[in-house]
Amino acid sequence: MRAAMVTRLDGPDAVEVVEAPTPEVPAGQVLIDVAAAGVSFPDVLLTRGEYQMKPPPPFTPGAEVAGFVRVAPAGSGLEVGDRVAAFPLLGGFAEQVVCDPALVFPLPDGVTFDQGAALPMNYLTCHFALRHRGRLVEGERVLVHGAAGGVGTAAVQLAKAWGATVYAVVSDDARADVARQAGADEVVLAEGFKDAVAELTSGHGVDVVVDPVGGDRFTDSLRSLAPLGRLLVIGFTAGSIPEVKVNRLLLNNLDVVGVGWGAYWMGRPGFVRRQWDDLAPLLEAGVLEPVIGSVRDLDEVAVALADIDERRATGKVILTP
Repeated sequence: MRAAMVTRLDGPDAVEVVEAPTPEVPAGQVLIDVAAAGVSFPDVLLTRGEYQMKPPPPFTPGAEVAGFVRVAPAGSGLEVGDRVAAFPLLGGFAEQVVCDPALVFPLPDGVTFDQGAALPMNYLTCHFALRHRGRLVEGERVLVHGAAGGVGTAAVQLAKAWGATVYAVVSDDARADVARQAGADEVVLAEGFKDAVAELTSGHGVDVVVDPVGGDRFTDSLRSLAPLGRLLVIGFTAGSIPEVKVNRLLLNNLDVVGVGWGAYWMGRPGFVRRQWDDLAPLLEAGVLEPVIGSVRDLDEVAVALADIDERRATGKVILTP
């Protein structure tokens, strides 16, 4: 089968598409014929050995896929031929991948494989962020940074689905259109976002900030929070890790909340499936429709990774093997 391999830790250019053996399927595991694979920022970090998980080269990246079940163990609730999305952690950038059945999810008939591959990483992360860490309730105001990216568009859609008013922050007008497509109520540019949000909220501020970007906008994000507001730290695509002066938290009773989805669910078997089951009615009703920015053949894997690395990508980037 064809598979993308990281052969050295030199970034996206070090990924090569090769002929690889068909995966062996250990007892109790699922084999999936991959129709689409999602590309995410952690995949970029893996190509440099900068992610928490550090597999030695050569290895195949790709944490999320959608496709058909080829092999299913007895008692898993899965059958050969089932349409599924899955979170194999590694190996998804290939024609076939092995996955733990606890991380394989039924894909509703109305959801395409491209959309299915866009769901596990971003939507389950944002579900954990907004529901569990951000304690979002209906009627609150949510500010989303990087709102045209994969995490950002997922956060916009989930916050809207749960009854929030969403303010999207983007870097340019083209990305503003993507954020509106995702369902944002208002879109503002990153330059001067604090003042724009203050005006839009009549000085009240927002209840939750979703921040997968980090960098120098962090302080103004804190200033954009209403009393008892929560700033959700999801990642640092801007490259720099900000610091917080805790007196700002004391004055308005603010929370800065870490969102480590993977660190949480790995110690809690069944949690991810409960998340998926919570999202399933929204998927079936068409409330959640992942924004697909680009779909590339597996041979273009280095380009797909570079698009994310160099912040050219919008929506979700998909590979089709």
